[in-house]
Order: sequence, then structure tokens, then C-alpha cells
Amino acid sequence: MSSESFSSSALRSAADVSSELSPVSPLGALARGVLAGVLGTAAMTGWQTLSAKLQSSSEKAGESESKKTSEDPWEEASAPAKVAKRIGEGVFERDVSPDLIPLLTNAMHWSYGTGWGVAYGLAAATARKSRVRDGMLFGAGVWLMSYVELVPMGLYEPPWKYAPKELALDLSYHLVYGAGLAGGYRVVSR
Repeated sequence: MSSESFSSSALRSAADVSSELSPVSPLGALARGVLAGVLGTAAMTGWQTLSAKLQSSSEKAGESESKKTSEDPWEEASAPAKVAKRIGEGVFERDVSPDLIPLLTNAMHWSYGTGWGVAYGLAAATARKSRVRDGMLFGAGVWLMSYVELVPMGLYEPPWKYAPKELALDLSYHLVYGAGLAGGYRVVSR
């Protein structure tokens, strides 16, 4: 084999990281999806944390925005925390303390990512393949679903009301989620 054909073969393999996965039961696919969802969510969380640190360091370097403050901590809470609050108050008829905002944000973030992992696991088991590019497309779909779900709830604005830079950053989180999801599924499927 010439070095040129070896190089192009290696590049194709790196660009399309896929392998045939062995057949798996629906319960096995569900379990793999849960684990992959956790790994994908961990990858996304890592990228969100790194991005926030990079943004805060650039703001400290000069372009610091004025932070708006509100008397109601729920006004500034993340969408996942607000969804949890609505579930707590609407379904369980319990007041939800603002002290729980950080906990609710994390609980909803991780359960949502893990839940989508189950859907991915079932789809990947059916296709018997798990490609990074497919995972990234799945992540982009999850990103779109956030608008489908949260705009009608009044927790997000329609996407055209956000700056392109903000949309791109949010999409990047979900692309990393999808890549981590697909990679995680491959790891737990070995």
C-alpha cells in the first residue's frame, strides 16, 4: 500500500468515525443511550464551562457589560430552572424556593441530556452505527427542539430575535453534546 493511499484511507476513517455495532436488545440500547447521554452532557457541560470562562476573561479585559439585577431571582434564572419551577408548581402544587435555582438548573440539564441520549441510543441501535457526524446532527436537532419547546412556554425568544453570535455559541454547545453522545455510545458499545 502506498503512503498516499494509506493517508487518504486514514483521513476517511478520521472524518467518518463509524463502525458496525453488534446487535443489541432494546433494553441494552436504552442502557447504552443513558450512559452515552451522560457522556454527551458531560462534554457539553465542559464546553459551556470553558466558553463561560473565556467570555468572562474577555469581559474583564475591557468590554464588561453592565449586569442587570432583579428583585426576583427567578427573572435571572436559566430556562432549565424555570421549567423545573413550572413542573414543581404546576404538577406538584408546591412553591419552589429560589435557593434551589442552581440545583434545578443542573438536574434539568443532566436529565434532559440523558433523556435525549436514550432516544439516540435507540436510533443508533436500529441503524447499528454510531457516527460522530450523525451525533452532531442529532445535537443540532436537540438545539432546534429547545426552541420548539421553550418559545411557546415564553422562556425563549424565537431564534431570529437572538444575535447570530449568541445562536452560534448555543449551537456549538449542542454540536459538542452530539459528538460526545456519539462517541460515548461507541465507547459503551464495545
